[in-house]
Amino acid sequence: MASLRKPVIVRKFSRDWSAGYASANFGQDAAELEILDLTGKVIWIAWKQVKWVCYVKDFPAQTGSDAANPERLLHKRFSIRPRAAGLWMRMTLTDGDELEGLAANDRTLLDGAGVLLTPPDTRSNTQRVFVPRSSIRELEILGVIAPPASRNPSRDRKAGLQPDLFDKEDLKEILERDRNVTSIR
Repeated sequence: MASLRKPVIVRKFSRDWSAGYASANFGQDAAELEILDLTGKVIWIAWKQVKWVCYVKDFPAQTGSDAANPERLLHKRFSIRPRAAGLWMRMTLTDGDELEGLAANDRTLLDGAGVLLTPPDTRSNTQRVFVPRSSIRELEILGVIAPPASRNPSRDRKAGLQPDLFDKEDLKEILERDRNVTSIR
């Protein structure tokens, strides 16, 4: 059974960050983000302060290089075209920072309170990044990457053809019964 709370790091526009656990669907329609911090206290962060919410594998040390970049989000752009299926997006945030990622090609892009992205480097600490709509200044779709099954055009053509249901003689007989048909090729 999946846990009800996921480990997250919330980056604020003030460059400050908070680590804790957020509910799996953390009520983006609410005015504030609720997280359970590492000491067990519930803290509330206004969405207008949130730059992004990173779903992480583990929590960073409070000192050292992890204290400055706890998300370990070192690559914010793809070096080559992504291979996974989805929408390849580039966002410019309200503070001027840019971030690329893959988003699901579904209604959550239109209806959701933000965009959930797979970051360029999935080997880092960050597995997914949620960017609230209030944080996005500009959004550009760089490409639509189709699932591997639909990348083979010859297979798509073959799959799209319907096999013959009737042989030609049976088809002639059926059509000749219909008085509106005058000729059969």
